[in-house]
Amino acid sequence: MDTHSTTDTPTREELNAELLEVPEPPEQPESPPPPGFEANVEVALRHVKGRRGGDLVGILLVGSGARKALTLHSDIDVIALVKGEADSHEILRVGDRLADIRYHGYHAVEEDLAYSLRLPSLLRKARILYDHDGLCAKLLEKVHHRFRQGPPPASINEQIRLKAECYHLLGKTQDLVDKPGTAHYLLTLFYEDCISAFFRLRGFWLVAPVDIHRFMFSRDPALADLAGQFLTATTLTDRLNFGRQFADLLFKDVPNPARID
Repeated sequence: MDTHSTTDTPTREELNAELLEVPEPPEQPESPPPPGFEANVEVALRHVKGRRGGDLVGILLVGSGARKALTLHSDIDVIALVKGEADSHEILRVGDRLADIRYHGYHAVEEDLAYSLRLPSLLRKARILYDHDGLCAKLLEKVHHRFRQGPPPASINEQIRLKAECYHLLGKTQDLVDKPGTAHYLLTLFYEDCISAFFRLRGFWLVAPVDIHRFMFSRDPALADLAGQFLTATTLTDRLNFGRQFADLLFKDVPNPARID
């Protein structure tokens, strides 16, 4: 008796399905603002209007308040956009919170969107508190468009510079192991520079500090694991060891600086 087996040929849709990206985990439900937060925001809003009402273009709430990720200790982060040039900063006590208020010229912010590595991600979820003639709404439309384009790519010279700076801090730490306080401080600077380099080298916008490790784990689990071991290491020797492994993996595709003899 002749026997034979047949196999079904996969369809184009089935083959393409193998190439689909794994979807991001669903966002967690938004938590309600702590009692009194909105009232504190109103106080900060009145303060800014009273101080710069004549040339005020708009007021934006940014940070954890805009992202609806508040904690009991979150600041009220506000950006006030004004006519002309401005670059000032004040911190006020509003109820049981601090209000961090930064004043910037509207046109300067609009122009900075083209090349800034921070503004698009900072303003993407901004909440409009005050808007004169709809200018803030128009600005946020440009922000969303710029965010979708992605950050400008890092040139090879910038990649080499980032690598050199991180390894320089690592080397300085090694030289100062007999001064643990200074060494640990340098390792903190080293890690901050490495995090900035991660976003630049991978072509990602910066995320909020509380989201950095989760974001890194979703894109590069091995790198995130080394970062976690570096942060939780209890001895200077272990921190140096994990720091070097972290840098080696982070910069594995970046050439070393040119040597001049």
